[in-house]
Amino acid sequence: MGRKKKTLHDYAAEFSELAVKRHLLERGAAGEAAVVETLYCTSCQLPMRVRRDRILEHLSSGRHYRNRRLLRQHGLRAPLLLSAGPDVGTGLPLQLDAPSLLSQPSFILAASAGTSASYGTVPSPPSYHKPLAPHRPVAASSPASGAAPREDPTPSTSASHPSALAAFHVRIAPAPSKQPGQRGAAPEASDSPAPAGRHGSAGSGVGLALFGVGLVNKAFFQSLMEENGCCLLYVVEDQLEEVERAFGAEFLAGTRVLRQQDADVALNDQRVSGAIICSPPEEASEIVIDALRAGKGVFCERLPSFDRQTAEACFDEADRCGRPLVCGFYKRFDPALQFLYKKVHDSQALGRIHRISTISSIYPAASLSFLKTSGGIFYNAAVHDIDIISLLLGERAPDTIFSLGHAFCADMAYLKDADTVAVSMKFPSGAIVTLDISQHCTKSCDQRLEVHGSQGTLRVDNQNPLGITEHGTSVSIYSHTQADRYRDAHRELFRHFLRTLKGKEPPVITKEQFLWTIQVAAAAEQSWRNGSAVDLRNEAIDSSVIKTEIM
Repeated sequence: MGRKKKTLHDYAAEFSELAVKRHLLERGAAGEAAVVETLYCTSCQLPMRVRRDRILEHLSSGRHYRNRRLLRQHGLRAPLLLSAGPDVGTGLPLQLDAPSLLSQPSFILAASAGTSASYGTVPSPPSYHKPLAPHRPVAASSPASGAAPREDPTPSTSASHPSALAAFHVRIAPAPSKQPGQRGAAPEASDSPAPAGRHGSAGSGVGLALFGVGLVNKAFFQSLMEENGCCLLYVVEDQLEEVERAFGAEFLAGTRVLRQQDADVALNDQRVSGAIICSPPEEASEIVIDALRAGKGVFCERLPSFDRQTAEACFDEADRCGRPLVCGFYKRFDPALQFLYKKVHDSQALGRIHRISTISSIYPAASLSFLKTSGGIFYNAAVHDIDIISLLLGERAPDTIFSLGHAFCADMAYLKDADTVAVSMKFPSGAIVTLDISQHCTKSCDQRLEVHGSQGTLRVDNQNPLGITEHGTSVSIYSHTQADRYRDAHRELFRHFLRTLKGKEPPVITKEQFLWTIQVAAAAEQSWRNGSAVDLRNEAIDSSVIKTEIM
């Protein structure tokens, strides 16, 4: 006799993170009820294929680890769900296990006529491996139609989860009815039609989902809000007060705000073409890979990872999925630096390059929490100058690099990071490069670059609309922030990402360029910490080990 076939309950007994759930279905004209059992992952609320290799693959995935960690942090356990039959008229699940109500709701903004926008909560639907079937939202019934509004069978959880939004009015949005052939899938978009904000409606441009808000550059925010060729459908952020500070209610009128544990709702929405990742580099790589596997193009506003191998895996996944991965080296897109590149590289106006020097004093200074999560001064500031230097010289990395630095701020010293650094590099061509980077700029940002060649010198100086240069004045004539200086660069970078989503051009920043840039940044930091020069021709730099020392 053959070996006995394992049942769903056998797999649930073998793997502690799996469970068997029952779904109540109706069949036939008589409406006879039938109970169907499905194997589910309790942490991710995902249906599992009854195959050992698929089960093991999911339990070892980054998504499962992230969801399990979130459940443990919040002290939650996954609820037992019973899907509604077709007569219920909603794709949301019915709750059977009363003590385990969904206590982490997602949030949706809705604006009523003549009043300011208010926050409401809707329960988070389960996520699925496959993309969700498209649906058409059902318009809300008007009193004149005579049809009584349907009652949402899923209990609200806003009362059990106090937040900064508690003072706002709470509303349960009506759920769309299921289409024929749709089997209990969660709605792919916002649960009710919402008016379009300034960024347009869902059909007016490229659909986008934004992951993380706290680390987003202000200039990029402005580009996102002003661009007409896109539509922000989702914001995924656990800290809802960050969303309040970053966006206005008018802009978010048609945008659904989700918690990180509900990110699959945004990734499974077929209207979403691109994902904007603004999470810290330590968390970004998982989201990048999930978004690519969901068929989305990805714009990583910071770094996808500090680790070279992890970053390389992100680019390889983009190649495998055939989707663009654009990294946020914004200085490449600055009009002044692009003009300089054409003169130096294309026209050979300066002849052979001898020296390049840059000054990057940031104003206002980044917060300590920002520097800690973004990787410190080498990965937050120096990496952008290293990228533009390599681009101007046409060389991927220097032969030798030496760094000096100091923490004038006591809090920076506590973080074991520097707030002022000087980096010297010598490239294979003989060109000598110096980078002067500081977080201490009290009046206005100082952004300068000089290129000295055998036939002359070109210089990019500070820019301000007054055209006045000040030296030693007690009061700043014009306060120029980092966001002001590189507003055009961020706008052009974002538009480049939109063009890659439409297939009009490939990503400008290649995998090799990005990997060498973070390799050089890691070497610069290692030189500062060790107090000695680093020879990149002979030494392998492990950026993941270096960042472990900081964090």
